[in-house]
Amino acid sequence: MSEVLELGIGDQKVDELVVRVPLASCTLAAGAGKVLESVEKALGKLGIDARIKKTGCMGLCYLDPWVELESKKLPPAIYANVKPEQVEGIIRRYVEGDLSSALAVRSETGEFKGVPSINSLPEWRLQVRYVSRNCGFIDPESIEDYLRAGGYLGLKKALKLSREDVIEVVRKSGLRGRGGAGFPTWYKWRIAYEQRSDIKYVICNGDEGDPGAFMNRLLAESDPHRVLEGLIIAGYAIGASRGYIFVRAEKPLMADRLEVAVRQARDYGFLGEKILGTNFSFEVEVYRSAGAFVCGEETALIAAIEGRSRTRQRPPYPATSGLWGKPTVINNVETLAHVATIFQTGLEEFTKYGTERSKGTKMFCVTGSVRKTGVYEVPIGTKIRTLVYELAGGPPDGRSVKAVQVGGPSGGCIPADLLDLELDYETLQSYGAIMGSGGLVVIDDTNCMVDVAKYFITFTLAESCGKCLPCRVGVRILGDILEKVTSGTATLEDLEILRELGEGIMKSSLCALGGTAPNPVLSTLRYFKNEYEEHVVMRRCPAKVCSRLVTYEINPARCRGCGQCAKNCPASAISGQLGKAFKIDASRCTKCGQCLITCPFGAVVKV
Repeated sequence: MSEVLELGIGDQKVDELVVRVPLASCTLAAGAGKVLESVEKALGKLGIDARIKKTGCMGLCYLDPWVELESKKLPPAIYANVKPEQVEGIIRRYVEGDLSSALAVRSETGEFKGVPSINSLPEWRLQVRYVSRNCGFIDPESIEDYLRAGGYLGLKKALKLSREDVIEVVRKSGLRGRGGAGFPTWYKWRIAYEQRSDIKYVICNGDEGDPGAFMNRLLAESDPHRVLEGLIIAGYAIGASRGYIFVRAEKPLMADRLEVAVRQARDYGFLGEKILGTNFSFEVEVYRSAGAFVCGEETALIAAIEGRSRTRQRPPYPATSGLWGKPTVINNVETLAHVATIFQTGLEEFTKYGTERSKGTKMFCVTGSVRKTGVYEVPIGTKIRTLVYELAGGPPDGRSVKAVQVGGPSGGCIPADLLDLELDYETLQSYGAIMGSGGLVVIDDTNCMVDVAKYFITFTLAESCGKCLPCRVGVRILGDILEKVTSGTATLEDLEILRELGEGIMKSSLCALGGTAPNPVLSTLRYFKNEYEEHVVMRRCPAKVCSRLVTYEINPARCRGCGQCAKNCPASAISGQLGKAFKIDASRCTKCGQCLITCPFGAVVKV
């Protein structure tokens, strides 16, 4: 395979016309499958000889489904939010040289006939696409595409080094785990390498159970060989003979593409016996998990492969006694993708980004109240404000940011006046949040922060493995108190109990998931205590979200007397005559909100 590797770097030649259609979970959900069908039909109808290239997602999910056209004579042009019925016209105009309906062109020379370069868009220009460089542009099911983009050159370089030297390269890079607390990657490897054992394992944690986070799925679906290459290098470094890629069964496309990558890598000699003519032999299996949030915790992940997923007491740590009692290294998808890229491009390319304590880049998934939902790769140390406003476009409809929830269900809520904080492990932790896998949920001023905390605590309780009492019982009590707060039956003493109990759970839980579960409660208490107090003292929800603390009224100036609210009221609390303004009897109202939903004139209001 050395001949293939020597030809690795460089782009493939452009045919007369190439049509790229992204086929990832997000794009398929947006209708990319039907767009692909329309592309095939349109090319046949127009009699155009073109090559259709199926790619992954480039991360700008608000553009889905998008299509890119490229030819020898014209720059690659990206068309956004494409509908199947638009495809024929887009292709016809492109081949005629009319790119006016394109969102942007991929051109180093700038705009083309008034169409801006993608590099002029802030959501692209402000990124550093280090591990995501191939996403959206290569065929994820083609190892040839990956090789042409420099794939497996990192493995070739690593195999020329001793295992100790490979670990030393990772140490010098300053790479920290991209899936949680930011533990130094090299340190896990060193511990596992030093263990005297005839069998060792490496596991890629592709569980990614955080609601609203899909960085790892996007990366593995769009560039699976990069993840696999990093896993093989990790296996070589610690002396492992077998690796697992742990994927939720509810992410079938991600698992399918990784399995294709494993088969192709084996066919090309990157897996199996005596890889690339060395004495290193290594096999990989894609393990499809039934799926549980707790599986993101590494001891629970190991237990899931062995049988039932439950966390375990540490020590011993997996690096000394992990899967089936053998030394085991666990890194997540993005961490391993960084490993492959570091060896492909060199230390200098990686270390020029980031902060002194946290080198490199990080992929962040920005969702919630933003105009441009997507996955953005930026240097560690980038300000939260930059991600929320400059890349993701800020909240729509003139709303303002109230908070940003960072780090998934176990993360914390950072208020709007702290948006200039830098996204790095230590800074976030000092302000009551965590980096986690990189999920950012933007919360606007229409949301209640107590309700937000209750949502995440409800999720964590439902996903708890139940093994340790602080998490199993303590988190349930947190949820019970939050229910009292949102229903108007809590006292100020309950708020103090929330704080003390949350701090106790963090100190005494068995695993990191339980230990970080109170973060949403503690951070909202810290930064939005006045909102809690308003619920408790004034029995009022300032955001008008908590239904038991809201009163519904009908604005007579807007009411047309249609009677729809009365027909749909399950408590028969609304009365009036057709053609005249109706009224709500507050003593009978159950505050279900049906009247608000069904009124066609916006006459029902919350007060």
